[in-house]
Amino acid sequence: MNQKPQNILIIKPGAMGDLLQLTPTIRGLRNSFTHARIDIMVGNRASIDLFRHHPDIADVLVYDRRGEHRSFSALLSLWKKIRSRSYDLVINFQRSNLKTWFLTSAALPCRILTYHKTRTSVIHAVMDHLKTVEPLGILPDGEQLDLYLSPEDRQHATVLFESHGLDKRPVVAINPGASHPVNRWSTTQFAALADRVSNELNAAVIIVGGSGDTPLAHDIDRLSSSHPLVLTGTTTLLQLGAVLEKSALLVSGDTGPMHMATAVRTPVIALFGAADPERTGPTGSGHRVLQARDLACVPCRSRKCGNTHNMECMECITVNDVFEAAREMLGQRKPCVS
Repeated sequence: MNQKPQNILIIKPGAMGDLLQLTPTIRGLRNSFTHARIDIMVGNRASIDLFRHHPDIADVLVYDRRGEHRSFSALLSLWKKIRSRSYDLVINFQRSNLKTWFLTSAALPCRILTYHKTRTSVIHAVMDHLKTVEPLGILPDGEQLDLYLSPEDRQHATVLFESHGLDKRPVVAINPGASHPVNRWSTTQFAALADRVSNELNAAVIIVGGSGDTPLAHDIDRLSSSHPLVLTGTTTLLQLGAVLEKSALLVSGDTGPMHMATAVRTPVIALFGAADPERTGPTGSGHRVLQARDLACVPCRSRKCGNTHNMECMECITVNDVFEAAREMLGQRKPCVS
């Protein structure tokens, strides 16, 4: 294909972190193909918000294979919608799913680029995604993630901070949840950290996450004497982004809100055990990764702990380790977002 693509579809029905790690690729496509239309297909309606205000994305399509597109008639309707768009380039980041290939076929004849995960070495997911578009002559302009917020999202965060007196001192957000339990620090450790941050650093502590993380948040609140503000399940995805943008620091395991914080330029203390930070760690500058590297099984890259001492890798990241990192990072914290 000698002509520059004018109508591009990206297929990536993944989780929040996966989608945010794709944003440098979107930026590269826009830099190279200034006038092209770029659409993206995500895996559920909740993910639409990640691109709702993205200046480089024209439209977000949804392919919910476990929900609204389980039936063949619904899948065919989506196929017809793709067919009507006349895409001349499809980039498929979900090659293991046969139904995404069926949807890709709706754009034929077109150029198709397919993602292949690097197996011979460990490289960050951001760079692995960018390798997929190398045949287009796209060169990376950095690993920084992008998340675009609306003025209404930022206003929500401003009102929230003011109503709880959070605008008077630095705010440390803690995110106790993760889709995979192997990526979670214990609620006991989070509670002890919250008390030390509150009492010794004079910082406000908030607990963030989705509604499914509320039991963890309440457990942290119960175990702590400082009683952090529980915000789990009370914000939309983009309101959470705005809350993280106003926070001085986020402490989190390897999960979506960690990547969201990096996308809004908030420093992160990332707690890694089973997962490999060389593959999915925070991108950009000013972050800190804590990992029990002296354990032989770290990183095991598994979603289930096989150690006889269950979750030893996360347990070995001490409260003092995280507190000292927080103390140092708050000493050089980012300017407040108003």
